[in-house]
Amino acid sequence: MPDTPVTFKVFRCAPGGEASRFDTFEVAVPGHASVLDALDAIRVDIDPTLVYRHSCHHSSCGTCAMRINGRDRLACITPAHEAAAESSVQGTVTLEPLRGLPLQGDLMVDMRAFYRHFDEHWSTLRPSEGRAQAALPAGIERFTRLENCIECGCCVSACPVTGTETGDGTSFAGPAVLAAVRREMGRGPDVPEGLAALAFGPHGEQHCQRHLACSRACPNGVYPARAIMDLRRMRERKE
Repeated sequence: MPDTPVTFKVFRCAPGGEASRFDTFEVAVPGHASVLDALDAIRVDIDPTLVYRHSCHHSSCGTCAMRINGRDRLACITPAHEAAAESSVQGTVTLEPLRGLPLQGDLMVDMRAFYRHFDEHWSTLRPSEGRAQAALPAGIERFTRLENCIECGCCVSACPVTGTETGDGTSFAGPAVLAAVRREMGRGPDVPEGLAALAFGPHGEQHCQRHLACSRACPNGVYPARAIMDLRRMRERKE
């Protein structure tokens, strides 16, 4: 496909600065280009002040997560022309920052809020959930597929509860951290007190409303909602 123009409607805002707005850019996009490729072209050729996060360009790091036409997705693996075709305003791709996290500027959010409930002592290498083992490569006796979560924040943004105060004035820890808590609990029969407090305490699973939006938004096939329902069943068995 030859380069064809795509219109991007991009959220702009500098915290503490001028009020938020949308800027419109028209970019000639190759057929194979992703939304992230288009953002790079805008920043290099049109507006060098555009702020967004990215790193790997192949869906391994999760840093380019944003809302694309109202859906939480990774910009690096979302084809630009596909996004334009599926838009409610055909030919125009609307880009916004993730919800439920503090805004740093334009399309970039502060991920420190995402990690605030994660414990530095939790395991960093975990067996994968939700996907069958692949066939063993030649000459390999066994291998373990490691966890699929890339900590992109899409599930947090998609969750209608995360980032809002609950009825008792506390805030929901969010699907990503509770899914991680469930995985940590599965490492052995003895559940550390801190994990139980987070899972079943004032920030825990009790606030989940079962919208399942977190699982639908995950780009890597992790099912946070299933992990949260596991925690809920664990609590109910104890009561």
